[in-house]
Amino acid sequence: MSATTTAARVSGESNPIRRRRTVTLVLLLATVILALVGLRFGDDPMSLGEVLAAIAAGPDGGYQSTVVLLWRAPRVVGAICFGAALGIAGALFQTLTRNPLGSPDIIGFTTGAYTGAIISVTVVGTAFMSTATGALLGGFATAVVVYLLAYRGGLSGFRLIIVGIGVTAMLSAFNTWLLLRAQTEVAMTASIWGAGSINLVSWSAAAPVLITLAVLAPVVMLTAPSLRQLELGDDAARAHGVAVEPVRLLVLAVGVALTATVTAAAGPIAFIALVAPQVAHRLTRSAGLPLLGSALVGGMLLLLADLAAQFVVPMPVPVGAVTVVVGGLYLIALLVVEARRRRS
Repeated sequence: MSATTTAARVSGESNPIRRRRTVTLVLLLATVILALVGLRFGDDPMSLGEVLAAIAAGPDGGYQSTVVLLWRAPRVVGAICFGAALGIAGALFQTLTRNPLGSPDIIGFTTGAYTGAIISVTVVGTAFMSTATGALLGGFATAVVVYLLAYRGGLSGFRLIIVGIGVTAMLSAFNTWLLLRAQTEVAMTASIWGAGSINLVSWSAAAPVLITLAVLAPVVMLTAPSLRQLELGDDAARAHGVAVEPVRLLVLAVGVALTATVTAAAGPIAFIALVAPQVAHRLTRSAGLPLLGSALVGGMLLLLADLAAQFVVPMPVPVGAVTVVVGGLYLIALLVVEARRRRS
């Protein structure tokens, strides 16, 4: 092999790695800039110097420190962490189903977590721990039902999506029935929360998602090689020594845990899990869906959507309203691209 051929091969192998690193740095920089914007603006706008001084002074540094660290920072950090969790969950499910529509908000897991949260709110109360427990149980129960209905000697991604869409429709109708039977105050609270909002997120609400990310991140890293094998198909994965069903169940459990935790903290925020992995895939041009890239894009997108919900629209709206619009536009674009591809 000539030196020129060897150099070309090394260059070809390093270019994708260099691109991923560059995209990662750009996404991190963009997220930091958006975070500073979120910390600066509000009812009492501040300069960048005042924000940095407030952060350096700590929570006991006076009025500006209270505004920045106790009021605005939880919302900014929450948006980044919630978006990252949804981005990872979306990448896991889309890899598992080998379909860009295989995200938790499409196949019913987000709706199931919302169902569990509504039942908890109407029966137990609005305490965060009971709501979080209800969301987790609802998400896992929905995952079990969808998995069992879709399993036929193996798991087809297309069948999982179709079953999930049907379960989502039934759960949405059931959620409406629950809200109609609930007391007016409880129903209004659940409906507002169900729009997907981080307006009132505090450190106590953001902490469980941070802990969940910290605990599950090593699990996601350990399952990443098996996920890459599952992208090749079940037979190829088995030929490479992957225990297909245990890995699939573990990935389902991790994805549902991430989705349900975010749902418990902020309500069902739609389409971030759907869009983030595909955007990350196109930016990095990786062979599969990048988990880190999906997390970074998810965090940036949700933070950007929250800033738009606060400052761009004529009046503040829940962030879920913005993500639904973005997700709808994304689905239309996806359908147009697929139609053109089939014609060609």
